[in-house]
Amino acid sequence: MALVVICGQPCSGKSIAAVTLAETLKESETKQSVRIIDEASFHLDRNQNYANMPAEKNLRGKLRSDVDRSVSTGEIVIVDSLNSIKGYRYELWCIARAAGIRYCVVYCDVDEAHCRQWNKERSDRGEDGYDDGIFEDLVRRFEKPERRNRWDSPLFELYPSREVIDKSSPVILEAVTYLTKTVDSKTQDVRILQPSIATQAARFSEANSLYELDRATQEIINAIVEQQSLGGAISRVTLGNELPPIEICRPIGLPELRRLRRTFVKLMGQSSLSGPPLPTDADSAKRRFVDYLNREFGGNNA
Repeated sequence: MALVVICGQPCSGKSIAAVTLAETLKESETKQSVRIIDEASFHLDRNQNYANMPAEKNLRGKLRSDVDRSVSTGEIVIVDSLNSIKGYRYELWCIARAAGIRYCVVYCDVDEAHCRQWNKERSDRGEDGYDDGIFEDLVRRFEKPERRNRWDSPLFELYPSREVIDKSSPVILEAVTYLTKTVDSKTQDVRILQPSIATQAARFSEANSLYELDRATQEIINAIVEQQSLGGAISRVTLGNELPPIEICRPIGLPELRRLRRTFVKLMGQSSLSGPPLPTDADSAKRRFVDYLNREFGGNNA
């Protein structure tokens, strides 16, 4: 298992590098199973992904969540995205460390002029290119990887504007060797990250929070169904434990409640990547879910 972070300016040849590396790994002696996680897999327009900071943060959260789920599958996971912010690359490195796997960064080093020209050519062909304003903003904010940083090391550098990137490229072969080499007690040139007590505790805490969230939201659903089953029209579901009531003015069926619960849990998981952490106790989880339901029912009933 390993995590490979592809990094580079917009339109710098990252996807070609990712596909080339994946194919070379699959054809290596070890016949590696490889998965590429990229922005296209979410079926989102690339300009919409980077139109503003909330959209960009949402994209990074989705990518990170997918990576977190995939690193334990026994595959080599390649993240094909800009990965331009060093703090975000650090987050990905932490995921690899928590999973106890190999990690590396593949950097497509291309000057801005070539990237700008390639973006224009892509748009001229009717392909998915960046709008000029978004392109310039991404170029301006790009944080180049540095091999002295733990989260940027080992660093494999490609130069797509100077050389053709294919399966025989020396850097591609070097990366394949690093990712597939058998490791024993004498191996010194391959590093497998070891989870620290802090990362293990964080994963335990997150798992415990998800359990509390799942249990608490189900209890709220059960309370709504039970009070509606008593007969007669009701406009308020009382919950006790100093929780606010849930205001409703129409019958809410179990399928709708389940759908709302699934959406809430998903939203909580995504927001915890870049916002407040998941609630760690049942009462906090219930209170957030009640607030969410009141907003949903309020909007639907208006």
